[in-house]
Amino acid sequence: MKWMTAALLALGGFNTAMPARAAQDLDCKLSFQLSGWSAFYKRAEGSGTVTCNNGQSMPVHIRAEGGGLTFGKTQVDDGHGNFTGVYDIHDVLGHYGGAEAHAGAQTSADSQVVTKGSVSLALSGKGRGWNLGIAFGAFILEP
Repeated sequence: MKWMTAALLALGGFNTAMPARAAQDLDCKLSFQLSGWSAFYKRAEGSGTVTCNNGQSMPVHIRAEGGGLTFGKTQVDDGHGNFTGVYDIHDVLGHYGGAEAHAGAQTSADSQVVTKGSVSLALSGKGRGWNLGIAFGAFILEP
């Protein structure tokens, strides 16, 4: 009987669950272009591609909308973004909140950080157009 108990205990060791590995934060980047206008209400649309260091990539549709004391027309042709807090490429999708102050004529540069829960997106880009104001709103990434 002792050998049976020892055998059962040994076999029971094979059923113990391994501790779950903590998910590793992915290094994901966004390259995009965006154009829009503002007259109290700000609206812009564009497209981009998210690429992560695990080899995944995903095209995205971008919408930026909101309101405030803002006027202008802008176009960003060479925008870049860096994500933090991403564990799966699909974590980047959704509505990010943020605020910005902007001013520019002809060519301008802008940077902004927007957040969605534990995911943050630092945006930067160079554009052209004219704009002036303060805007509050959403930066939305959709498949």
